[in-house]
Amino acid sequence: MKYNQLGNTGLFVSEICLGTMTFGGDGFWKVVGDLDQKAATGIVARALEAGVNFIDTADVYAQGTSETMTGQALKDIGLKRSDVVIATKCYGRTGPGPNDIGASRGHIMDAVSRSLERLKTDHIDLYQIHATDGVTPVEETMQALNDLVRQGMVRYVGVSNWQAWKIMKAQGIAAHRGWARFETLQAYYSIAGRDLEREIAPLLADQKIGLMVWSPLAGGLLSGKFGPGSNGPEGARRVAFDFPPVDKDRAWTCIDAMRAVANARGVSVARVALAYILAKPFVTTIIIGAKTMEQLDDNLEAAKLPLTADEMKTLDEVSALPAEYPGWMLARQGAERVPQPK
Repeated sequence: MKYNQLGNTGLFVSEICLGTMTFGGDGFWKVVGDLDQKAATGIVARALEAGVNFIDTADVYAQGTSETMTGQALKDIGLKRSDVVIATKCYGRTGPGPNDIGASRGHIMDAVSRSLERLKTDHIDLYQIHATDGVTPVEETMQALNDLVRQGMVRYVGVSNWQAWKIMKAQGIAAHRGWARFETLQAYYSIAGRDLEREIAPLLADQKIGLMVWSPLAGGLLSGKFGPGSNGPEGARRVAFDFPPVDKDRAWTCIDAMRAVANARGVSVARVALAYILAKPFVTTIIIGAKTMEQLDDNLEAAKLPLTADEMKTLDEVSALPAEYPGWMLARQGAERVPQPK
């Protein structure tokens, strides 16, 4: 297992992060996964054994049950607290009231206390705002997060699913005020959905923000078990919950190219899809969730599958984003203004 620096910090995390959205689901969340405590503890133990030291959850996953089961799993395993990096998120609706959602100071302070209790820990290593709040001022959110860091309840802070301009605004406020800055972005990225390369990837490099990739298999669509005219295997999450949105025609083309690589290397299409994302220099870690040990083991093996330059070139070409303004104009006008080799 390879370990990467988390943003601009001295903390190192495994390039594969265990996502726990499959723990304890009912209602809507059952579509994603409904593992009981015994199965969840087994998944966590297997991931840790493989070298994973990074676990991601959220207060809305299974209405908080995912956090509870994650905390119990770590307690049952008996791992030393400093040997695991725990990340969780707040923003989503956790109750019926008007203030039971969002990135306000009030909701953040309420949410973090409940997450600490469910996770059975006295601190959260990485606390993330799960979504963009169109009401709360960014300064209010950043001050609340900084207070959590100062109080020792949270070590580092991050964000998920924010626009590039808003992330940059938050970083500017943090720098001006001397507050804790965002060290990570958790965002969707896959070979069939490379949109963040336009604006977000350059921002991550400039600001030294780590990228945590959610749904690198596009909700299972890139597992190799789906294709034109096929609804996929029975019980697959994508069958009941067609998310995230993907241009299916582009996806099938990508899958065909990955299948050729997979057949040549004697591995699964899913492993190739994950290895492709891991090879991107701006990716810190990919979040994998599993319903079965077999699925977990196959996903973990992606860390041992370095793709060749030719394989990457083929996959880059087949999945290339169409030109979009201002990108095509930046390339045209800035051709001569690039760093020169020494």
